[in-house]
Amino acid sequence: MKLKLFSILAFGFILSLALPVSAQIDDSFNSIISPFRFYKDVQNVEIDVPTVVEVLFADEFIERLNFAVVDIATNTFEPYYFKREVITNEISVLVSSNPILDNLDLIIDKDNQTSVDFLLPNDEKGIAKINITSPKPITASSLSLLLTENVALPNTIEIRAVVEGQERIIVATKELGQQTTRFLQTVSDDWSIILTFGQPLRISELKINQDNIEKSSTRLIRFLAQPDSDYRIYFDPDRQTEINVGESGNLVSDQDVLILPSTTFESSPNYVIADVDGDGVADTIDNCVAISNTEQIDVNDNGRGDACDDFDKDGIINDNDNCLNQPNRNQKDIDSDGLGDVCDKEESRITEKYVWLPWVGIGFAALIIITLFTLTAVSYKKEKEVEEPGEENKKEEADEKDEEPEVPKTRSDLDN
Repeated sequence: MKLKLFSILAFGFILSLALPVSAQIDDSFNSIISPFRFYKDVQNVEIDVPTVVEVLFADEFIERLNFAVVDIATNTFEPYYFKREVITNEISVLVSSNPILDNLDLIIDKDNQTSVDFLLPNDEKGIAKINITSPKPITASSLSLLLTENVALPNTIEIRAVVEGQERIIVATKELGQQTTRFLQTVSDDWSIILTFGQPLRISELKINQDNIEKSSTRLIRFLAQPDSDYRIYFDPDRQTEINVGESGNLVSDQDVLILPSTTFESSPNYVIADVDGDGVADTIDNCVAISNTEQIDVNDNGRGDACDDFDKDGIINDNDNCLNQPNRNQKDIDSDGLGDVCDKEESRITEKYVWLPWVGIGFAALIIITLFTLTAVSYKKEKEVEEPGEENKKEEADEKDEEPEVPKTRSDLDN
């Protein structure tokens, strides 16, 4: 009986340890796939031995060419090979900007790992004008602006293009709520993109999506599938993500590759839009990305939330500044009350630092009053005690005077 009870307790203990680990694994897996917006399922593949399979991505609009191949049964990530489409007549472009940046070509290098920073000026909003020119006209109806992780989109965007020798506004100034902006199909060899931003802007890629290119092949994913296993391919994340996978076999070779029929894609239920500060406002539209500010208050309407702003221009953002309206770079606070000395009142500093001091003073005053009262009471009592015995003596003396003293009787008196 004791052995059985011990076995049950041991099993329960092991189970209690296993459950948190499982939960941690699920949380880790979900955090990895949360940036991906869509997925395709690869199921019921009829193979008897491990086989390289090929999944086509022909018509899907994909902003970021990042993928995650998952074994559904084990939630493990598989190595994959992505083969980019071959474009026969993509029109090359040149890019310039105001302000001038030396490394601006990084935003058209088709590499999501590289980026260009547009720094925020000391006052008001930042403005960046990016010009894209080409030797031949480009036909386009959308523009994609890809950012690095945990960076807010610009506040507004305006798109202009030179059409038939005249500059025209293709997209009037509007707030930017997503990374791809669509417009009526336009043909031009000279494009201007004007962005305003209230926080530092870090652009990974800027693409005018060319409608007039011809594709000689399509995009595809290859991975090694195991018999009796089902897979899910996550794609098009809204931000950069890194996934650790095991060793990969030769996925580049075209030999012994099983091409699977095209399948539809679905929106991922695990997708969670990036919100690094956890304030419920997505990073891309958050006016203060790194500091929680659910209300998104922006009193001076400069595109930066008040929590991230610097009203007094002392180099310390409001959220960290102990005196918002007066410069105090040293943040000096003698009384440690959270209010910088330049904003504090001189006469209140000692009592603010030592909050117990007024109570000590009150206690000391009360003690003095009690002591004086006690001394007065004791003195009064002593005076009364001294006064009472004197009156008794006087009374005794008066009684003695009233009484006749007894005279001893003589012999003659006795005889009479």
